[in-house]
Amino acid sequence: MRSVNASDVVKFIFVFVFAAASAFAQTNSSPVPATNENLAVLQHVEQLRAQCIQNRRLICGKIVKILPDGIVVDSGYTNLMRPPLNSSWLIPGAASAERAKNFVEKAGPDSICAGLVFVTDLPRPPRGMKVKLFDYVILDGFPMGKYDYHSVGTVQHSIRKFSNKVTTAVRWMYGQEVEDQETANPPPNF
Repeated sequence: MRSVNASDVVKFIFVFVFAAASAFAQTNSSPVPATNENLAVLQHVEQLRAQCIQNRRLICGKIVKILPDGIVVDSGYTNLMRPPLNSSWLIPGAASAERAKNFVEKAGPDSICAGLVFVTDLPRPPRGMKVKLFDYVILDGFPMGKYDYHSVGTVQHSIRKFSNKVTTAVRWMYGQEVEDQETANPPPNF
């Protein structure tokens, strides 16, 4: 018999939640009755989404490492926000940009992120461009905990992880809650 892990539970819950939301939103003659439990789950997912949006950061900086699942960005290049550079999320490395001096990250939504961060779920590059080392990016980032990577040899770094998609961040937050509950209340061994 196959064991159930946290990612399977999260996938099931999201499929269930979105199916329930779709059924609830339909206006046909035989609507699916909404239960208090379904509504509570939907409300909780919406609270998580609001929390992700509240903690959103603007990542504007130089790509310092390209990994299979995302990029490491040295964020804090506030002068990338000027026209015409701010017309695309990906800016060629030949552009003139420098890191802001004495920059401190604020705590509100859309604050500019400072320091090394990992970004996943990148949008498609603009036509004719490819993501390259030392290019610049301007992206929204929704927090997803920490990310560990090796910079040189065995030197390991732990940096903040962000997704460019709010749905991915909400899924991650929900999965963290499920894992925390499973850790607090482990299933009995039979």
